[in-house]
Amino acid sequence: MQLRYVFTELRTGLRRNLSMHLAVILTLFVSLSLAGLGILIQREAELTNRQLGNELKIRVNLCTVDDPTGSPNCASGEINDAQRERIQSEIDGSDEVAGARFQTKEEGYKIAFDQAKRNGTAAAFEGDNPVVTVEKWPAAYIVTLKSPDRADGIISALAGLDGVSRIVDQRDELGQIFGIMRILKYGSWVASAFLLFAALMQVANTIRLAALARRREIAIMRLVGASTLYITLPFLLEALVTAAAGVVLAGGALAAFQYWGVDQGMAKEVAALPWVDWSDYAQALIGGFPPGIVFLAPALTLIPTLLLTRKYIKV
Repeated sequence: MQLRYVFTELRTGLRRNLSMHLAVILTLFVSLSLAGLGILIQREAELTNRQLGNELKIRVNLCTVDDPTGSPNCASGEINDAQRERIQSEIDGSDEVAGARFQTKEEGYKIAFDQAKRNGTAAAFEGDNPVVTVEKWPAAYIVTLKSPDRADGIISALAGLDGVSRIVDQRDELGQIFGIMRILKYGSWVASAFLLFAALMQVANTIRLAALARRREIAIMRLVGASTLYITLPFLLEALVTAAAGVVLAGGALAAFQYWGVDQGMAKEVAALPWVDWSDYAQALIGGFPPGIVFLAPALTLIPTLLLTRKYIKV
């Protein structure tokens, strides 16, 4: 196979259909950026859910040795087994509760410490005499509600029990946060889907025009016995170049959003929330399910190219 001819045809094809290729690249750029943004928002929702719970959960902090809240329920010091069994029975017997998970001191401390490191506020956790330690961190029950509108019964039942330091109920605030995240995530994915469909149509038109422009060359190559792969390869390389350009532009846009929008913006303004970092950015690029934009873009260009060139090169 003469690779010189293949690359010559690649340059010719890119130059001949430059406007069509630019249209495909720009459409891929916008659609892949929206798809990557949706992945980042989904990851942000997972981090927020892990750190703060969601609109269906309340957190029941249990008493520690030196309880900082000053709750009268902690007059006897750290919670004992009898108090914990009473709390567990109230949770199990409530018809407002769908389930509950016990979070140990170590688990809660690790989550808080990881979040503090993300936000650059880990000084209270570090040093020879840290302000926050595992011993001072409260164990907790993470209670999942059947409905976000029904929690008064379980809250009132637990609020006066010995061993309960504080009940953290952030349903209204978190409900708004997660509602906004859902709108942004699904909105970006819907817009991305329409634009990706437009990119597919543009890829199909580009292949059709390129094949018609080269129909004499393709006919001659058929007559001299050129293989289907040899004829198809310039089309595939054009699709790959287009996909690579779209990925580079979208990756740059997502990197700009991660640095200026998240690291230098929202993470500093709202330090109480966990925020996506560069490992999450890498996940948006490479992904798993849904696939990242690095795999999505070639699939959107190479697959239709393989399918359509089989039709258009039959001369």
